[in-house]
Amino acid sequence: MTLKKQLMDDFKAAMKSHDEAAKNTISFVRAAIKQVEIDKRVELEDEDIIPIIAKQVKMRKDALDDFAKGGREDLIQSYQAEIEILNRYLPAQMTEEEIRKIIRETASDLGVAEGDGKKSMGRLMGTVMSKVKGRADGAEVRRIIEDFLS
Repeated sequence: MTLKKQLMDDFKAAMKSHDEAAKNTISFVRAAIKQVEIDKRVELEDEDIIPIIAKQVKMRKDALDDFAKGGREDLIQSYQAEIEILNRYLPAQMTEEEIRKIIRETASDLGVAEGDGKKSMGRLMGTVMSKVKGRADGAEVRRIIEDFLS
């Protein structure tokens, strides 16, 4: 089943069960997908939809910090629920050890040694991110690479 079909089926189920959080969250994602399709005049496939969903998750995670500073527990809980709903449609996230393994392998391929410092950061980060696309958070990958290089 394609992601678009799954989103539609889950949207219908959320409407039937009166699950407002799921209904609204899925509706926002479907609208974002439709907007990209209209802008680019293409029909998106699953591999094109995953980055859109990941972007929606990232936007909500970024907003959590602001809500915490403002003391808005109600919004924090709401956004956390939305993040959980969106994560159902993303590939399983990699563990820290899996990311470290890919970083070590990529560094070896590129001739980057552990402890090289930040001079190799850009080259290593770009190559690793292309390998873990959609399966790991960029901020976490950056943190692990910085740890590897220092």
